[in-house]
Amino acid sequence: FSQEVCDPNIGGNIIMCPQCDKACTYWNLTITCESSKKLCIFDSFGTLVFAVFMGIWVTLFLEFWKRRQAELEYEWDTTEYLEQEEQVRPEYEAQCTHVVVNEITQQEEHVPYTACGKCVRMTFCTSAVFFWILLIIASVIGVIVYRLSVFLVFSSTLSQHISGTEAIRKYLTPQTATSVTASLISFVVIMILNVIYEKVAILITDFELPRTQTDYENSLTTKMFLFQFVNYYSSCFYIAFFKGKFVGHPGNPVYWLGKYRNEECDPGGCLLELTTQLAIIVGGKAVWNNIQEVLLPLAKNLMGRYCAAARSEKVVPRWEQDYHLQPIGKLGLFYEYLEMVIQFGFVTLFVASFPLGPLLALINNMLEIRLDAWKLTTQFRRMVPQKAQDIGAWQPIMQGIAILAVVTNAMIIAFTSDMIPRLVYYWSFSVPPYGSHSTHSMKGYINSTLSVFNISDFKNASKPFSPWFGNQTTCRYRDFRYPPGHPHQYEHNIYYWHVIAAKLAFIIVMEHVIYFVKFIISYLIPDVSQKTKSKVKREKYLTQKLLHENDLQVMKKTMGKIADKIISRVDSTIRPKAE
Repeated sequence: FSQEVCDPNIGGNIIMCPQCDKACTYWNLTITCESSKKLCIFDSFGTLVFAVFMGIWVTLFLEFWKRRQAELEYEWDTTEYLEQEEQVRPEYEAQCTHVVVNEITQQEEHVPYTACGKCVRMTFCTSAVFFWILLIIASVIGVIVYRLSVFLVFSSTLSQHISGTEAIRKYLTPQTATSVTASLISFVVIMILNVIYEKVAILITDFELPRTQTDYENSLTTKMFLFQFVNYYSSCFYIAFFKGKFVGHPGNPVYWLGKYRNEECDPGGCLLELTTQLAIIVGGKAVWNNIQEVLLPLAKNLMGRYCAAARSEKVVPRWEQDYHLQPIGKLGLFYEYLEMVIQFGFVTLFVASFPLGPLLALINNMLEIRLDAWKLTTQFRRMVPQKAQDIGAWQPIMQGIAILAVVTNAMIIAFTSDMIPRLVYYWSFSVPPYGSHSTHSMKGYINSTLSVFNISDFKNASKPFSPWFGNQTTCRYRDFRYPPGHPHQYEHNIYYWHVIAAKLAFIIVMEHVIYFVKFIISYLIPDVSQKTKSKVKREKYLTQKLLHENDLQVMKKTMGKIADKIISRVDSTIRPKAE
């Protein structure tokens, strides 16, 4: 693919149609030579193998975590931890003004709301969650509108303000400038919305008034993850599955909101742009979170020590210095869990477009382990331990991400990458009856993926201002459509339907194979190891043995006393007769 794009005799002779109305001009395919070379790194068969491996690895990770969790439950004695053992939240008890009868104990209990009041609260909270999620989607649409509008500006002005050095022009294309700036703006918007929606989620959960701390954390976990999921992943989903998919053709383009012409992908697809988006968000998020976790508590503690030293001249004891450290907060490690689960989503959901994600996550986690150890031991007060049976709602969330990851990676490979069209061309359209080569070959592939458009068919609303150069009357665009003059001109050709059928077949086969392997792995690996089961059975056996021996000793003592009384009475009745 990249060889034909960069070849001056092939890509150099292909003139592409403008990608926006009026202001954009015709451009040469060789402009995308560098991006096509980079695309070959990710858009390859190795990426497919790695995506399949990651789909299986996620299952192994979750299954072995269940085994590890069972071991920790046994070691920390939370195997039979019941909800009744957990204390009721003071905020819940303070609102208990209604009296109801418990169905189990048949005794009166105080609750903060009636059944009708609970329904009203749940309805309000659910509506608030969906409202804020829609606001997140609105912000994403705003970034999309920015992409559509700024591409027009870059296309019309970028080439005029850049000096004539060819090296800069081939790297700083309108597509690249739009992609990078939109990704940076999207990252800034995501960070700002995170701060806002964190406060909103806490307010909604407080209004919901859960009974125990576990219920509170599970409810907050669900809300925060929904917010973060839409906030972090929506822009990536747009690039992966929507950008460049509904653009029409140069003679009849599709418009957003009736005004903005839909974005088109590069001739190699949108995979490289998705990789850029993921790299900026994942890398920026990791750097920002580590800086925030280190510098923010450190700055607060330094200011607190400075103020305390200014007020007092005596030597402050160690325990008082520790008291002036930052409080850990009532949510404890909630934000650490949230950060890891969001990272888990990036590593699994989009690994087909960003294979370096797991490596970057590993490096980040190795660094963060030490930073968190330093932070918790020097910048925060000592945490108060609390009993918990498992990691709560995070477990089903990660299982849901693992299931969704198979679908997203299959769709990325099928619809975002160029792998399936290449395979269809190699096996079907490079040889007769569709092709002219005697053997299977990739020669002529780039020509088969670019349709022909007659410049005289431009509408006045989209006809470019710049004059046509040369004596050619056609330009090319990325799609599979019949050429002008054909009875079905500008309609999808047979190559398009072959590619669509191959993509759908690939998704079905890949999903079913990976899901089948995941099911087999889940079935073969028990949630509790045999060693832990033996320990639990041994503990139950010893407990039953102690109870049995205790009952036996009590019985012996009781029977001994009864026997002594019987013997003494018999002796007292026999002795007078003998005398």
